[in-house]
Amino acid sequence: MSEGALPSPSAVTSPALTYRKGVFLVLFAGVLWSSMGLGIRYMEVANVWQILFYRSLALAVFLFLVITFRSAGRPLPTIRKAGLAGIVGGLGLIFAFAGGIFAIQTTSVANAMFLFATAPFMAAILGWFILREGVRKATWIAMAFAVIGISIMVWDGISLGYIIGNLAAMASALGFAVFTIALRWRKLDDMMPTVFLGGIFAIIASAIICYTDGYSLGLPLNDITIALSLGVFQVGAGLTIYTIGSKVVPAAELALLSMTEVVLGPFWVWMVLGESAGFYTLLGGAILLSAIAGNALSGLRRKPVPIL
Repeated sequence: MSEGALPSPSAVTSPALTYRKGVFLVLFAGVLWSSMGLGIRYMEVANVWQILFYRSLALAVFLFLVITFRSAGRPLPTIRKAGLAGIVGGLGLIFAFAGGIFAIQTTSVANAMFLFATAPFMAAILGWFILREGVRKATWIAMAFAVIGISIMVWDGISLGYIIGNLAAMASALGFAVFTIALRWRKLDDMMPTVFLGGIFAIIASAIICYTDGYSLGLPLNDITIALSLGVFQVGAGLTIYTIGSKVVPAAELALLSMTEVVLGPFWVWMVLGESAGFYTLLGGAILLSAIAGNALSGLRRKPVPIL
C-alpha cells in the first residue's frame, strides 16, 4: 500500500504498548508493505486483474477475521459503521490496488514506489479542495519540491518507455488519497472496515474484468500462492500491525516511518534480482523523499501535530 497516505487510526491496544514498541511496529509494517515489488517480480504469467483477484480474496478473508476478533464476534455492525465514507474509500482502493500492481509490472519498482509516495500530497490537495482543510505553508513548499521530483521521474519514464507505468503509479497514489479523504470526511478512526470493503470491491471488479476479457483464474500454483501471500502478509498483516503501532506514534512521525516501504521496496529487488534504478529515477526520488521528510519534520515542531 502507499501507506504514507494513511491517517493515524484508532486501535485496541495493550496498556503496555509504549512509544518505542509503536515505532518498531510501524517500521515492521513498512517492511511488510515493501515486499510487493519482489512478490510481483516472481509472478510467472498472472496479469494485474488476476493478481488483484487472489490478493484481494486473501486480504478480505484476513481482515474479516481481524475485525471479528476486535469487535468481539460482531464484525457486521463494525463494517456497516463505515457507511458511505467506507464505500467511497473502498472504491478508491480499487484504483490504488490495481494501479499499484500494474505500475510495478510496467516500470521499475523504484519508479513505482517513489511515485506511490506522492499520496500524502494528493490527499492534502483533495482535503483543501473538498473538505476545506487548511494546508500549512511548509506543506505547500514541500509539494512544490515534490512536483520537481515527480517531473524528473516522469520525464525519465517517457524516455525509457515507462510512461504508462508512471501514470499507473500516480493513479494508485490518487486512489490512496481518495481513501484517506473518505476517512477524514466522516472522521472514521478505524480504517480496517474500509480496507475490507476495498478488498470486496476489488474482488468483484477484477472477477468481472477477468470474465469479460477472457482471463482465466486457473493460474500456476506459484502465482496463486504469491498473490494470496501478498494479500495476507503484505497488505493485511502490514495494515494490522500499522494500526496497532500508530496508536502511540504522532501522525507526522508516521509519515517519516512509513518511508521504510518506499526505501526498502527498490532495495529488495536490487539485492535479490539485481534490478537497479536509473540516475534520474534516483534523483527525482531523492527530491521527492526529501520533500516528504521535510514536511513531516516541520510538523513535529507543531503542537498538536497536523495531519500533513
